[in-house]
Amino acid sequence: MTGSARGRPRTADTGRIAWLPTLLKGRPRLRRELCWQQRQAQAPELWLVIVDASASTRRNQALTQAKGLLAGLFDEAYRQRARLALLTASGDKPQWQRHGLKASAALQPWLQALGAGGGTPLPAALEEARHWLLARSKRLPLETQRCLVLTDGRLQQEAQLQPLPCSTLLVDMEMAAVRVGRAQQLAEQLHAEYRHIEQFSVVN
Repeated sequence: MTGSARGRPRTADTGRIAWLPTLLKGRPRLRRELCWQQRQAQAPELWLVIVDASASTRRNQALTQAKGLLAGLFDEAYRQRARLALLTASGDKPQWQRHGLKASAALQPWLQALGAGGGTPLPAALEEARHWLLARSKRLPLETQRCLVLTDGRLQQEAQLQPLPCSTLLVDMEMAAVRVGRAQQLAEQLHAEYRHIEQFSVVN
């Protein structure tokens, strides 16, 4: 039936928008810049996720909300065949949990067990990530790198941060009734796109 909706072939740009991968590429201005949940990445991609899991993120279930967001991101990484690197910032120093491996169901137990505690070595995590990304881009020049930073911005002391060498999205986890708003300042230093975690419960 020519001209009917039933007879039209489906295009890649149908279905639900995958907002987190879309924002990892920067603020979308055109329809073709959107990522779709059933669409696979055409070029190899690395998604680096830096999670602030310091003690302050236990407040108001901030880390719990972040874990829900990450569960969706891991599913989307699997669909798009992206590689994932995970770096947590808690305690005395940042710790690598995964170095650019393909997303898989093995991530779910780690995510469920993720807890918060200790200090906030986020500046050290960001600097370590910056060096790691630069070194990796030399080895894999065709790979597209993207970074997601999850933090409430509550650092123990002021820090001068350098932007990461890739498109970066900072998601603010601060859930207190009275908010300091430090995460937005960190996003400005990192030249990162800024979103509050509450926004994803609306758009997803």
